[in-house]
Amino acid sequence: MALSLVVLVLWSLLFAPKPPQKQPQAPEKQTETPADQVRPGLEQAPEPLAPTLFEAAEGQKVVVETPLYRAIFNSQGGVLLRFELKNYKQSIAENSPPVDLIGGNSLSKGPMGLLLNGQATWRKGEWAAPGNNLELQTGQTGSLKFTGKAGGVQIVRTLSFHADGYLIEEDTRLLNTTEGTLPGRIGYTLAAASLSAEDDRYNLTRVSYLNMEGVDDEDDKEDLGKGILRQKGIQWGGIQSNYFLTALAPETGDIAFKAKYEDDVYRAAMEKQGGELPPGVERAVSCAYYLGPILEDRLEGTPNHLSEAVTYGWFDIISKPLLKGLNFFYRYTGRNYGVAIILLTVAIKIVFWPLSQKSYRSMSKMKKIQPLMAKIREEHKADRQKMNQEMMRLYKTYKVNPAGGCLPIALQIPVFFGLYQALLGAIELRHAPFISHLPFTDMIWLADLSAKDPYYVTPLIMGASMFLQQKMTPSPGDPTQAKVMLFMPIIFTFLFLNFPSGLVVYWLVNNILSIAQQWLMIRKA
Repeated sequence: MALSLVVLVLWSLLFAPKPPQKQPQAPEKQTETPADQVRPGLEQAPEPLAPTLFEAAEGQKVVVETPLYRAIFNSQGGVLLRFELKNYKQSIAENSPPVDLIGGNSLSKGPMGLLLNGQATWRKGEWAAPGNNLELQTGQTGSLKFTGKAGGVQIVRTLSFHADGYLIEEDTRLLNTTEGTLPGRIGYTLAAASLSAEDDRYNLTRVSYLNMEGVDDEDDKEDLGKGILRQKGIQWGGIQSNYFLTALAPETGDIAFKAKYEDDVYRAAMEKQGGELPPGVERAVSCAYYLGPILEDRLEGTPNHLSEAVTYGWFDIISKPLLKGLNFFYRYTGRNYGVAIILLTVAIKIVFWPLSQKSYRSMSKMKKIQPLMAKIREEHKADRQKMNQEMMRLYKTYKVNPAGGCLPIALQIPVFFGLYQALLGAIELRHAPFISHLPFTDMIWLADLSAKDPYYVTPLIMGASMFLQQKMTPSPGDPTQAKVMLFMPIIFTFLFLNFPSGLVVYWLVNNILSIAQQWLMIRKA
């Protein structure tokens, strides 16, 4: 069982496939309307576009301030320069700057820029001078408008912002100002530098998207360097880590998702295929952007099933309730996630206490008949079939189930992996302190439950507790298996050395509770 745990841990980290998700809604038809008609489906349609003259200006900065973020745009095409999250810092240092979801290297790639027929409008087009900066207070909404012209097409981009959320909605309107028909293939873009530390093996920056089969992602830089293209049933796509997401969700239709890793920048684009612009005809397209933390309550109700980004792999159905339980203990026990992890581990142990008791009893019975089992092996070592028959007769006589010690443990494995995935991917643990300094010192210790223990104190204590638990557990009948089991504490110690400390705390507390339970069983026996 212990070896199986190691295999499952490594598999979930390296090779686990994504769970199937519910199918997206069927694509809706795109509408094109003459400039003098109202677009269907809107209660209050904006005034139709008319060819206008404007004076092109050099790009200038436009700032959007909300209680949650500070966004800086360039009026040359409405390109996003920075997107700073006010509630999240880059490190636990006191003077650490806020997390920027764009990063300096990605500016040239035009995050939130508009593509028209494959051309970057922020480079090829002319754009009017910016409007005023936008500052929103709690409960308010507001918008920015970027007006430009590229390839004979007049472009008006209206971006709507909400003070209480991370969703940005765009209404794009195109008008052919020439006398001939023009192609009207439109695309939306995102770009970001790495959203995670380069040496973080458990939190990789990756390109993600939702199609008919569910959420899929790619984190291999070599494969992304070649570029990826997905065209069937795409609902949204973007760039994410365990904790943060930048995503595009255009209105449904014939959409292609493209992504590439180049010059240390992750790039993503979603293009609506086909479409023409006859002279004097307006085309209206919409898109939603999400730039923020991966939190279920923030993503709930967002378009195109963006909430599907909150996923924890195979054990998603178990991980989410456990994470809710963790947050419950956090809110009602002093707002310390380390304490919350301990209390959640105790609660899980209480739920599985009867199963663990049954497992220990079964192992104790197996221990008592081990001399008889050894005698049978010696007498029938030349005849394996006869040996197995005698073993089964022995189990029946003493009413022992050889699998009785394993089955109760096997039932607990999905819960372990569900909590493992939840603790590994929960943004709640990012920079969450438990015991900020080593006792009686000023040395920073468990000040970030999403990072490893800098002094390896908890992994070493965890390994020692696992060794003690192993010595207290009745040894299996097979001597070879017993020797292998003694190596498991060493294997797990090395495996947990670089794990996020929140996971190590959970496993350590679980070991201590198991030791206490086994001691009670031994004392009772």
